[in-house]
Amino acid sequence: MYATAKDGTKLYYETAGESGTPILFIHEFGGNYDAWEPQMSFFARRHRCITYAARGYAPSDIPADMEMYSQANAADDAVAVLDALGIEKAHIVGLSMGGFATLHFGLRTPERALSLTVAGAGYGTERETADYFRNTSLKVADNFEKDPVGFSKIYSLGASRVQFQNKDPRGWAAFAERLSHHSAIGAANTMRGVQCRRPSFWDLEEQLKTMMVPTLVMTGDEDDHCLQPSIYLKKMLPAAGLAIFPKTGHTLNLEEPMLFNSLVSDFIAQVEQGAWKVRDPRADPGQVMRTE
Repeated sequence: MYATAKDGTKLYYETAGESGTPILFIHEFGGNYDAWEPQMSFFARRHRCITYAARGYAPSDIPADMEMYSQANAADDAVAVLDALGIEKAHIVGLSMGGFATLHFGLRTPERALSLTVAGAGYGTERETADYFRNTSLKVADNFEKDPVGFSKIYSLGASRVQFQNKDPRGWAAFAERLSHHSAIGAANTMRGVQCRRPSFWDLEEQLKTMMVPTLVMTGDEDDHCLQPSIYLKKMLPAAGLAIFPKTGHTLNLEEPMLFNSLVSDFIAQVEQGAWKVRDPRADPGQVMRTE
């Protein structure tokens, strides 16, 4: 099944579960719609679940024009998938690139979000490493463009991916296999158009402070360049909670599927019961201990 984005791009999606509140899953750069299988199987028991291939990822359209790839389009594409299914509001769950899309979904169209789960998001947002990230992303784009199969073997062994390989070699091998099927054009354009040009969280401070959608921020403690950005989101978003997975890298939903599912399930339950609220104003971060 296909949804149509604002600019006409066709987006492939799949669904599971026929009842319950909807959950939309948005994948990372290194994954695709099928990387959410552990979540689709688990949450479809109680929810209507949707996963889709981002633009640039088959079987969705793969535009050749890099200008058709952007952070804004990534967020709006998620809305287009909901529109195609006639869904007014959904819980939005995203990992890494999908986590950025999820956050921007909440900033751009908060009225369409029941909740946000922003997992493994932060690469390129730290000011001190921003130039390094952009330059590295451009090199990654060049390498995928030249040889997606060959370079996928290098990319899959990044500093925040080896944790997955050590814990679950079979699961990691399946991840690496999916990665090897990335489109050369789609991967390169995604890196150049989305990853390299997305704004830093720190540049969004005023917007973040006023975004009231219940949000769960998740990161692995060995996903170094997502740790501080995740803490920053926790501090800025009024209705955010933060979960840090021990001895865990970037691919949270596949590396630690039981923990991921448990935390997201509990979060969604609290949101639906009205129990996930904004931070109590008495929890003043500037206070160490009360003296009077």
